Amino acid sequence: MADITRRLGWRHLRSTPTAHIRHHRDGKLVHDGPGLGFWFRPLTAALSEVPVEDRELAMTFRARTADFQDISVQATVTYRIGDPALAAARLDFSVDPDTGAWRGAPLEHLGTLLTETAQQHALAVLARTSLSAALVDGVAAVRDRIAAGLGTEPRLPAIGLEVVAVRVMALRPEAEVERALRTPARELIQQEADRATYERRAVAVERERAIAENELASQIELARREERLVEQRGANTRREAEEGATADQVRAQAEAARTVKLAEAEAARSVALARAEAQATREVGEARAEAQAAWLRVHGDADVAMLHALTGTRLAENLPRIDSVTLSPDVLTGLLARLGSGPRG
Repeated sequence: MADITRRLGWRHLRSTPTAHIRHHRDGKLVHDGPGLGFWFRPLTAALSEVPVEDRELAMTFRARTADFQDISVQATVTYRIGDPALAAARLDFSVDPDTGAWRGAPLEHLGTLLTETAQQHALAVLARTSLSAALVDGVAAVRDRIAAGLGTEPRLPAIGLEVVAVRVMALRPEAEVERALRTPARELIQQEADRATYERRAVAVERERAIAENELASQIELARREERLVEQRGANTRREAEEGATADQVRAQAEAARTVKLAEAEAARSVALARAEAQATREVGEARAEAQAAWLRVHGDADVAMLHALTGTRLAENLPRIDSVTLSPDVLTGLLARLGSGPRG
């Protein structure tokens, strides 16, 4: 909307670069172009403001497919006014010289024209398409058909209108039909999810089985190694016992040999000692025999009184030692009587 300022019966208009202004005064074109600013008298001026920027028109309409199913179409048409002079001549883009607002609704008229034209071409293509095909490939088909139809529509160039782009966002059936169509897909997805779950469980079970087998194999291998270790320890123990027995046998044999040698040496020494003792005994016996013989020869020639004296001497030598002698009166009396009698002549 143009910006209009009042000054003492005059008006000043200031527009934007995206608004094309046409100013007629007394039927003559005085100003023509975008982004203008000028003074004018409201009583003699006729003003038109035509937007020249790209504008988007969102539309939603219902159609029916070949299998008699209702479907809603959501689309957007981008357009621009390429010939502002032609558009201002064919549509009412006049503005109030006091407020700068449009006196009519030209953009609504353009929107209605574009919507009805697009809807006509969309209905034509969807009427020959089934619902399932429309939901699968209908977006591109409807877009292409609307773009082609708007491009060949003679009314649009006649009012200076250019279609820039066409977009179709969605084709959607009724809620009940959409739920019915979603059910098989949901069932299929659920089946795929269940199958994936079962496969995941199967894989988990298989992995657990593999893990259990690996653990069992590890335990078997450990048991086998422990068995080998026990066998090796037994072999080592037997070898140590055999070596110990051999060493004990060697020590016993050495000890026995040494004992035998010691016994032999002891026996030889005992024999020698016995021989020496026997020889000494024989020699002592012989010496005693010779002394006895000499003694007998000496005593054989001696006097009897001398022999008695020698016998008393020897007897006195062999008597025990007497420290003191106690004589009783009886013994002393008898002894004195024996001494007093004396030897008799």
